[in-house]
Amino acid sequence: MCARLGADPRGATLLRFTNNAVYALADRPFVVRIVGTPALRYRASKVVRIARHLRQRGVPAVRLAAGVDQPVRVGEHLATVWERVPDTGRRATTDELADLLRTLHAAGAPDGGGADAWEPLADVRARVEAGSAELAAVDRGFLLDRCDELETKAASLEFPLARTLIHGDAHVGNVIVGPDGPVLCDFDSACVGPPEWDLVPVAVGCERFGDPPSRRAALAERYGFDVTAWEGFEVLRGMRELKLATSVLPTADRDPAVRREAHRRLADLKAGDLQHRWARYREG
Repeated sequence: MCARLGADPRGATLLRFTNNAVYALADRPFVVRIVGTPALRYRASKVVRIARHLRQRGVPAVRLAAGVDQPVRVGEHLATVWERVPDTGRRATTDELADLLRTLHAAGAPDGGGADAWEPLADVRARVEAGSAELAAVDRGFLLDRCDELETKAASLEFPLARTLIHGDAHVGNVIVGPDGPVLCDFDSACVGPPEWDLVPVAVGCERFGDPPSRRAALAERYGFDVTAWEGFEVLRGMRELKLATSVLPTADRDPAVRREAHRRLADLKAGDLQHRWARYREG
């Protein structure tokens, strides 16, 4: 990858590795995101289209590196290359996330069908298939049946907000606060869908990870809609938790602690336990 960019791979820093291996290069102001799960490589081209659309519409977001033919393919691997946002060391606030989401939703969908339709559990199905060696047959069957159940329920919901371009995985961890202010990042799940979906992660963070309830209240007030007061919230919560429980399945064998947490989440879903707190994944 670095040879294509005319960059030196020595000194590159691994920032995170869940579904993508994300590296900051040492000699160029670039961040390289290498798709780490083969079943999800199809998203790379979509991410490029979304990023270009956001730039055209002036939405505060990370920008693709100029002069690079994207996505970058080396053998079977796919990557996207981004301008690195200087780290200010500050975490985004819930109010800042709400403002970014309002701007994103107002930007509308790309012309010419540049964004996928909302299929929030398509990646869950892909991860279950890719992580089949990690799952017992009964667990795999449970997850796929749960996908069917939630998709059926979602199809009957009446969404009060108009469909538009949504982020798909909207939480403060996907906001980078740079010198010029906060910007959105990680568009793997971006699509045309209900804005309500972008308000669910913060609410689920309070329920499952013990985040302060004030975050949920702040998002509702700033954005202007309380998703938890809407009758469809429990269905969307179920979808979000299913995604959280399966997000690392294809690569869970890399880290015993991550593997244990993934199986603990799965056990809670199978037991119908909505109260048990989860720990956020921490990977090296």
